[in-house]
Amino acid sequence: MSDPMHTLPSGPMRTPPRAPTGEPVETTVLACRGLARSFGALRAVDGVDLAVPAGARHALIGPNGAGKSTLFQLLAGGLRPTAGRVLLDGRDVTRRAAARRARLGIGQTFQHASLFLSMTVEENVALAARRAHGRAWSPVPRAHRVIDERVAQLLTEVGLADRRALPVSALSHGEARQLELAVALATAPRVLLLDEPAAGLSPAESARLAALIQRLPPAITVLFVEHDLDLVFRLATRVTVLHLGKVLLSGRPEDVQRSAEVQAAYLGTGRRADLFLPAEDAAR
Repeated sequence: MSDPMHTLPSGPMRTPPRAPTGEPVETTVLACRGLARSFGALRAVDGVDLAVPAGARHALIGPNGAGKSTLFQLLAGGLRPTAGRVLLDGRDVTRRAAARRARLGIGQTFQHASLFLSMTVEENVALAARRAHGRAWSPVPRAHRVIDERVAQLLTEVGLADRRALPVSALSHGEARQLELAVALATAPRVLLLDEPAAGLSPAESARLAALIQRLPPAITVLFVEHDLDLVFRLATRVTVLHLGKVLLSGRPEDVQRSAEVQAAYLGTGRRADLFLPAEDAAR
């Protein structure tokens, strides 16, 4: 059986465009321009410009109340902006609902598990896969080889193959997070939004989740919000820092780590401290 997560697309392969220097040209897959959202007098997101390159592992970080989750909902379609635009492959999707954006290729997981607890692990993934293939769910679904293979592959990928027949309510918190990732991948996203994927996980569960994300194919662009900075700097190819609803800094992980502005936003001072050191080094 072929691996649907790692099979190359059919048809002639196109060479990525290159700049005059010979370097590949960076293609933006998801972007926003001047994006804002107010709740009464509170401006939770305040004129954010963001560009997520194709294939990136782009982290969105910031102190509590920075506007990260609100920005995520604006990008996914769960909230309408007060101002600004959201672009997918250069196409304006600002007025598109979340379901429509999902069909256009935006998948997501949430801060809190969004699963059908009374259904089995396998049924949750199969439901998402059927939607992606345009097939409605029924209590006695017809056997469909492509979907069955896809479900089996995804459950193997996320380490839940031996839990497939269990109801979701029987899973641990970490396993539920793994299942959410499988459900999101079943929709065949080109852009995957992960909202605090490691929230509530033990160090071992967090490491397992990081490994799953690292194994995702480059064709899937990942934008994730995360408070675990060790995980952020293990995974991210680019980091954007939000503060008070605005972009404070966006760039390479090493540039963000060295920024005194970012240190001050997190710590309330300009000191370097141990903010970006791995836990084992900071304890020394």
